[in-house]
Amino acid sequence: MGTTTPPRTLAEALRARGDDSLAGLLRARPDLLNPVPNDITQLATRAGTRASVVRALEHLDRFALQTAEALAVAPDPAPYETLLSLLTGDGLDDGEQHDDAGAAITAALPGALATLREQALVWGEDDRLRLVRTARELLAPSPQHPSPTGLGPTVAEATAGMSPGRLQEILTATGLPATHDPVSAVAALSALFTDRTRMAELLDSAPVEALSVLDRLVWGPPYGEVTPNPTPPVKWLRDRGLLLPVSTRTVVLPREAALHLRAGRAHRVPEPVPPALAAATERDPQAVDRAAAGQAFTALATVEELLKLWNGGGPTILRAGGLSVRELKRTATALDVPEPIAAFWVELAYGAGLLASDGETDERYAPTPASDEWLDLPAADRWTHLATAWLAATRTPGLVGGQDAKGRALSALGPELDRSAAPDVRRRVLALFAGLPPGTAPDPETLLRRLRWERPLRGGPAPAAPAAPSPGGPTSGGGAEGTDLRSRLALWTLNEAELLGITGRGALSSQARALLEEGEKAAAVRLAPLLPEPLDHVLLQADLTAVAPGPLERPLADMLSVLADVESKGGATVYRFTPGSVRRALDAGRAATDLHAFLAAHSRTPVPQPLSYLIDDVARRHGHLRIGAASAYVRCDDEAVLNEILADRRSTGLRLRRLAPTVLASQADPGPLLEALRDMGYAPAAESADGDVLITRAGARRTPPRTPPVPVPEGPPVPDDTLLGAAVRAIRAGDTAATVARKETPDSPSSPGPSGALPRTTPAETLATVQAAAMTGATVWIGYVNADGAASQRVIAPVRVEGGFVTAYDHTADEIRTYPLHRITGVAELAEEA
Repeated sequence: MGTTTPPRTLAEALRARGDDSLAGLLRARPDLLNPVPNDITQLATRAGTRASVVRALEHLDRFALQTAEALAVAPDPAPYETLLSLLTGDGLDDGEQHDDAGAAITAALPGALATLREQALVWGEDDRLRLVRTARELLAPSPQHPSPTGLGPTVAEATAGMSPGRLQEILTATGLPATHDPVSAVAALSALFTDRTRMAELLDSAPVEALSVLDRLVWGPPYGEVTPNPTPPVKWLRDRGLLLPVSTRTVVLPREAALHLRAGRAHRVPEPVPPALAAATERDPQAVDRAAAGQAFTALATVEELLKLWNGGGPTILRAGGLSVRELKRTATALDVPEPIAAFWVELAYGAGLLASDGETDERYAPTPASDEWLDLPAADRWTHLATAWLAATRTPGLVGGQDAKGRALSALGPELDRSAAPDVRRRVLALFAGLPPGTAPDPETLLRRLRWERPLRGGPAPAAPAAPSPGGPTSGGGAEGTDLRSRLALWTLNEAELLGITGRGALSSQARALLEEGEKAAAVRLAPLLPEPLDHVLLQADLTAVAPGPLERPLADMLSVLADVESKGGATVYRFTPGSVRRALDAGRAATDLHAFLAAHSRTPVPQPLSYLIDDVARRHGHLRIGAASAYVRCDDEAVLNEILADRRSTGLRLRRLAPTVLASQADPGPLLEALRDMGYAPAAESADGDVLITRAGARRTPPRTPPVPVPEGPPVPDDTLLGAAVRAIRAGDTAATVARKETPDSPSSPGPSGALPRTTPAETLATVQAAAMTGATVWIGYVNADGAASQRVIAPVRVEGGFVTAYDHTADEIRTYPLHRITGVAELAEEA
């Protein structure tokens, strides 16, 4: 019975894997698929490149990373017991490492090692574990890049280049026998530092001050500066090799000595178990759903108001892109929210494809045609559209107000707000929410601690005092100082989820759970009963106001927004009728009789007499003056009105002059002239060149059809099962073609292979060989040159040979192909396996 030979390289270890294991590697590290490797050797080479290894390390959790860091400072190769000892310690640290912690590490280590093996960062059997060279270089200690474990170089590394005389001095000071062989001297010193008994005796004889120096270096960084004349404690340590020179002014604590002082542990605090989420509050799930639905309704109303605000053409776009600070302030004032929250709503509408640039010379933001379709949807469907866009968006409005790496201000809708990690952080935060019982709001500090455990290399220093989520909205770019981007994204996610109605009172709502687990339709079904039904009426009051006791049906809301101004919002919206608002309705083409009929049809109270008088009075004066283009002119049948305008000092800047008893001409444009006369208290109407009154209707400006901004992906997309299966088959087939044994022919190279020449045979020999293979079902190796002149090696199983073509199953491509015989450079039979 044969024995399995241990793999000598990463390629051999990958070659021994099953197809499912290879697919798992490609799923975990999708960058290896671009393009699909030709064979296993190329896959192993690509898996060891620096960029790919860095990406793989960034996706490890803290304990898997700690396991890799321990292997980086362990001997290469290292047995499983050595790795376990580096994580648990030797138990001689005065009880600092508790038994339960050691048991947790022992239980978690196989899983962490399996993760590292699956991602091809570790290979080899348990008795010879090897960390890939690139990962060892990234994680191993050096003066330029200290190890994450805080350990320094080994005695052998630190004494490389040290004179034999200096080594003899160290051996003599430590009481070791002298030797003239530097290798033996280094081995003796290393053996001393790894011997618990002798090392303890040596440290017992050390001055107290020397032990204090070691305490400062033991957990890293292990490097320290010394003066030309060091203090006696430092001199005592240096003489005995407990501090070894790196340069004339720098010394280092060797790894073996540090591990003794650490009781054998590579990490001060191993973390085999993810931190648990603590509950900040627990609420009634139904109350959470109602609160979230109320906020969802507010979110819809805010986005609708934003679209209405920019309906006729929004703010201009900065030359560098985005909104100016002044325009953002105007928008925030109009929406009655702080500027950071206004930036969130603007970015949300933009990310959902409801706002875009109009593409004109004087470029402005405006609603898109998709916004009209969105407004026609039921309220629950409108919310799921916004929530889905938010989940996938890489835009991060929390950065608005901050600065980029060059010190330039980051503006809303600007080009520098994309962060590819944002969707992953949002979904992970909500997944942690979903793992809690319904109605439970997690503690933000424990949430951040959990996220940093899951992605430690993407984390930074923990925030001094993480702020709890508040309905106040996302903080500005200057907020959350001292935190890493991932933690800041998590805090912004908490605030934005509350604003959008994903969460209610800090807990995940059932409609959001449905959105995450079942999709948009299920979420809309859950949300719809919780949203208020739109009303078809208002309550008119004698003080020229109308009260909407709830959301209004869209035609009623649209008309009322033209006829009246919003005075206050809340559970009920209060509209106020003014001469200006009534004139606005008349400018839109409504007659006074239309307005009276509209109010009578939609009011649950009688139309107050003051409101009727207001409409009739404004309608009586509306259009009495006519403004046209001269540059501009004023026309009125009442000469007294024109005399009054000419006599008014406020009209001096308009430079008016009388052309006829009923006509005044002005050098101002019609638009400014219209506004100036309205400011003077008149009610002029614009007219066309034909003398007809111009009707101005809101909502005429739309951008060309625009697609929503595509989120910037974080790295390559995760391949689906179909692609993975095809990739594994292609790699296997290519590996077969590259590694299979071939029979030599008189005209073929002695060692054909990936690095050898293509097989060369005569056309007659080629034809005879493939015909024989087709009859016997054998597999052959061919050299092939395609129509573009590209040469390749292939392993094929001929099925039919006729008409100058060979039809065969191509193991390299894993499909049936037909090859012209004249393009085959040669053919060689494959040697049978021993």
